[in-house]
Amino acid sequence: MKKIVSTLALVAGLTGAAQAQDISLGLKAGANYASFVGKDAGNQEGLFGFHAGAFANIGLSRMVAIQPEILFSQKGSKSKDVTDVNSRVNYLDVPLAFHINADGLFFEAGPQVGFLLSSKYNFGNVSVDTKDATNSVDFGYLFGLGYQRKTGPGIGLRYNGGITNLAKEVTVGGTTVQNRTRNSVFQLYLTYSFGG
Repeated sequence: MKKIVSTLALVAGLTGAAQAQDISLGLKAGANYASFVGKDAGNQEGLFGFHAGAFANIGLSRMVAIQPEILFSQKGSKSKDVTDVNSRVNYLDVPLAFHINADGLFFEAGPQVGFLLSSKYNFGNVSVDTKDATNSVDFGYLFGLGYQRKTGPGIGLRYNGGITNLAKEVTVGGTTVQNRTRNSVFQLYLTYSFGG
C-alpha cells in the first residue's frame, strides 16, 4: 500500500512539474558595441556590429527560467592610434542565460560558448584573413537585464565577456608567446516571443 501511495505521489509531482514548465520560442536581434580587452589589447576602441538569432525560454517556476540561444554575432575592435585599422571576428554564439523574472522584468547571467566563423584584419582597403591564427572556440560569460513576456515584444541589454584568449599561442624557436586579448561586447536588442 505504501508503494502505491508513493508511486501516485511521485506521478502527481512529475505531472505538476511538467505543467509548470512553461516554454516559449522567440527571435532576437540588435546592435553590438565590441572591443578587445586584456593585458596585450593596446589602445583599442569599440566597433559597432550586430547580432541575430533565436531562443527558447523555459520556465522552471514563476520566477526562474533558463534561456538557451543560438546567435550570429559580429565582434571586433579598432585601433585608436592608427586610422582605418580594425579587426572583425564573427561567431556563432550559444549562450545559456539563467533568468530571474518579476512580471516581465528579468535579470540574467550564465555561460556562453562561441564558435569562430571568420576573422579579418582590415587596414584601409586591404583585408587579411586571420582565422588560422585565431582560437576557434571562445568561452565566456554573460549578464544583463530586460523586459520580456512569454508572448510579444521585449527589449534587453546584455554584456558578454570572453575568458578565452583571442589569438592562438605562437611558438618561435623554443619560446611560446600568448597574446592576452579577449572579446568584450555590449548588446542592445529587441525580442519577439511566441507563447508556449
